[in-house]
Amino acid sequence: MDVDIEELAQHLVEKLHRIPAPQRLLVGVAGIPASGKSTFTVLLTERVNAILRERSITTTSSGSEGSASSGLGSSAEGVDAVGGDQSSRPLVQDQAILVGLDGWHLSRAKLDVFPNPQNAHDRRGIHWTFDGEGYVAFIKKLRDASNTLVITAPSFDHALKDPTPDAVSIYPYHRIVIIEGLYVFLAIQPWSEAGFLLDERVFIEVDIAEARKRLVKRHVVTGIAKDMKEAEWRADENDMPNGLFVISNMLEPTWTIQSKDIPLVE
Repeated sequence: MDVDIEELAQHLVEKLHRIPAPQRLLVGVAGIPASGKSTFTVLLTERVNAILRERSITTTSSGSEGSASSGLGSSAEGVDAVGGDQSSRPLVQDQAILVGLDGWHLSRAKLDVFPNPQNAHDRRGIHWTFDGEGYVAFIKKLRDASNTLVITAPSFDHALKDPTPDAVSIYPYHRIVIIEGLYVFLAIQPWSEAGFLLDERVFIEVDIAEARKRLVKRHVVTGIAKDMKEAEWRADENDMPNGLFVISNMLEPTWTIQSKDIPLVE
């Protein structure tokens, strides 16, 4: 896993270096439930930011201005040239940010007005219980290099079991946006519109039986299911069908990462 993260992180930084500011690098990371994609994207985002900080410190120390022209190592706050206590703040702003697709879940109130509300709630997590159009609109805003405004994204509040609008802010200095979720590059409408706008499509591959085992355990441990029987039902009737649908209906990935060494926290 560490090798995969390092290789991909270095690739993303090099790719960012080749595109003009303020253009962004958009990276979609998909995988079936319990593939480890949440863990992977957190570690990937952290590593990308670490590399960018290291490069900024190196170029600043050597007096090079090369990073400024490419947008690498730029800081919204700036770096004091002489004097001032800089120990309390970072030299640069993190330029990579992680956004989760879960924020585009339809609210429970919206599921209530479906023709079959019970089925909509039971199948929550399938692609048609997401705001696909809203997700596509978000990706189009990120892709528009002329848009210098702050772009917001929703997040999912697990305590409320509903999305929170405008919970994540993407600033102009966020040059790499990593989007994680089941359907980030589905090959069906409207999702495919967003998928084709991504610079990289990363798929986390996992053995199906292993994913099911992880899911059942997770449902019991987190209390989503009251017992093993319900956990198995949730895995077999909702999670795994959704995952198999993704495998059969996704755009071709540009990267495939094996999940076997990824610790599960998602």
